[in-house]
Amino acid sequence: MNLNDLQNISDNFQSTQRMPVLFLGHGSPMNAIEENQFVQGFRKAATEIPKPNAILCISAHWYTAGTYVTAMDMPRTIHDFGGFPKALFDVEYPAPGSPELAKETVEILAPVLVEEDHNWGLDHGAWSVIKHMYPDADIPVIQLSIDYTKPPQYHFDLAQKLNKLREKGILIIGSGNIVHNLRLIDWRNINTVGAGWDWAVEAREKTNNWLLDGNFQNIIDYQKQGTSLQYAVPTPDHYLPLVYSLGLKNKSEELRLFNDELIGGSLSMTSVRIG
Repeated sequence: MNLNDLQNISDNFQSTQRMPVLFLGHGSPMNAIEENQFVQGFRKAATEIPKPNAILCISAHWYTAGTYVTAMDMPRTIHDFGGFPKALFDVEYPAPGSPELAKETVEILAPVLVEEDHNWGLDHGAWSVIKHMYPDADIPVIQLSIDYTKPPQYHFDLAQKLNKLREKGILIIGSGNIVHNLRLIDWRNINTVGAGWDWAVEAREKTNNWLLDGNFQNIIDYQKQGTSLQYAVPTPDHYLPLVYSLGLKNKSEELRLFNDELIGGSLSMTSVRIG
């Protein structure tokens, strides 16, 4: 790729006011088709920020060896789940992709090797929340995968390189859940907002305090933070999208929480807006 090619890519995304960053607790795939306070929170978040030129999403559900970015013109809607009603499998979110943004992302993250991917698409961590924010599917969406071979600090540092995309009208969304332990779900209270095991309540309180105090190192070092965090984050896939979002925060930017509830005993819907 020569300098003229890079200039052409950059010209597609002109400088804008710095876009906010979001972390969205996406919860059950059923949130894609249900009406509840959480999807209302996603919609409200979209009304409070400028309409983006494009979206880059880091989803818990694209967990890879190495780092990839979707680079197709029209990403498919991936139904990466099982045991749900047909109505959920019928959902399509036909947002365009952006090969141009994918190429720019590859260049920004160098010398880290990021490979362009033409097979993945949009998984439910991406489309189940973005469809509520932008139901017309008229904003290009790309996904950046999470390299499961790397520690949290690596992901925090990598995210910082993406900051310049915010100056070009790109909305960066991390999509996962801070508390996410599917093995310990309280099925009697799967739809009860506020239902949380004692360890989940403690983990939510700890992480919320760290978020609001700007103590991101404790969040990065979650494995050292006691039993409640070990239960809350049995695997890092749903947690690392939060780390990406926090890596994009500048010191002067405000951070606030929304959709801040536990549900089903062992899931938190807590979401974050930065900027």
